[in-house]
Amino acid sequence: MTAKNVEIAIVGAGVVGLATALRLAAEGHEVLLIDPNEPGSGASFGNAGTLAEYACVPVGNPAVLRALPKLLLDADSPFSLRWTALLHLAPWLMRFVRQSLPAATRANAVAMAGLLSDALPAWEEMVVEAGAGHLLRRNGCLYLYRRRGDLAEGASSRALRADFGVDQTLLKPHEVAELEPNLPAVEGGGLYFPQSMNLTDPKAMMERLLAAAMARGAVLHRGRVDRLKPEADGVALEGPGLAVRAKKVVIAAGAFSRPLAAQAGDRIPLETERGYHLEFATDAPLLTRPVCPVDLGFYMTPMAGRLRVAGTVELGLTGSPPNSRRLALLDRGVRQFFPALGQPSSQWLGFRPSLPDSKPVIGPSRGNPNIIHAFGHGHLGLTLAAVTARMVADVVADRRPNSEGLAPFSADRF
Repeated sequence: MTAKNVEIAIVGAGVVGLATALRLAAEGHEVLLIDPNEPGSGASFGNAGTLAEYACVPVGNPAVLRALPKLLLDADSPFSLRWTALLHLAPWLMRFVRQSLPAATRANAVAMAGLLSDALPAWEEMVVEAGAGHLLRRNGCLYLYRRRGDLAEGASSRALRADFGVDQTLLKPHEVAELEPNLPAVEGGGLYFPQSMNLTDPKAMMERLLAAAMARGAVLHRGRVDRLKPEADGVALEGPGLAVRAKKVVIAAGAFSRPLAAQAGDRIPLETERGYHLEFATDAPLLTRPVCPVDLGFYMTPMAGRLRVAGTVELGLTGSPPNSRRLALLDRGVRQFFPALGQPSSQWLGFRPSLPDSKPVIGPSRGNPNIIHAFGHGHLGLTLAAVTARMVADVVADRRPNSEGLAPFSADRF
């Protein structure tokens, strides 16, 4: 088999890979996107559709640490574990516990706040480049405090966001009703993030990003990369029917990035969060923006012709079958707000790449500067795709000081 030579190969055509391909192709680079599946068909398709610039509080934090035993033992909690995977996940869980201590939580939040501060401007720029502005809704996001206790429990997270200048407004129960009149009354009120945006159709957005990248010269190859080998003048990629020699490689394979990073010489403690969603066809929108009841841990997002209910955390392996209890949990939860909903029109299971400190890995490999990591974004892959693409492009072009803010996201931290 003759190897194809290319300047930059991007392994993974999820939203981070697509955004990176568009950015690099727009800057004049020769780009090959490689993915065995339809581009944007994994977590990039199945997410809650929110661009959550406010989400600087790590998943691992003191409040979650205090509640962790209860959360893990309750099969219906927003944070669950497939116990058959416990031995495999134990090292990750130990790291997660350490990263949930106060000092680590604050350091991780500082890093994420800095990254998130550019997330929405980067998206605004990208949708113009892709001609996809009509798929972006600028209407904010609402956290819902159904009980007074939810309001009190969220105080530390609100204070942390306030420290970083996140635009957030506490709402009284009657103000929530004015904002979203179709919701039942709540006791605790809400928290409104007016700057937040959301997608009306994630799949359509992925198609636009791919088309825009290809219009600028990027090429898509449907195939699997099994082997990555650094060479003197670049990187070799191999898989079934695939042989590529690239000057630079970007690993953006999401939850499936760990073995490729290991072949590059980086041991990354990447594990999988299994994400679920249900969709319900609607004749008219039930909500005007994404709404997250904080005690239930999922989002209800109005999308084109449907309501998507997505979220919660299930730690487990990619090969395990769907957990019907998680889907039933979402179904019961949304019916507490909209009891007249019909049967779900679709259901989905996908995989989020999760790291113990809630920070992605972005930047050159320790072993070879021609290999660039861009994965591990957890719940924020959609939100951070465009700004990650900027950072990767800065690394490729050796632009400084733009590439000097990578230290908190380096593979070296492990």
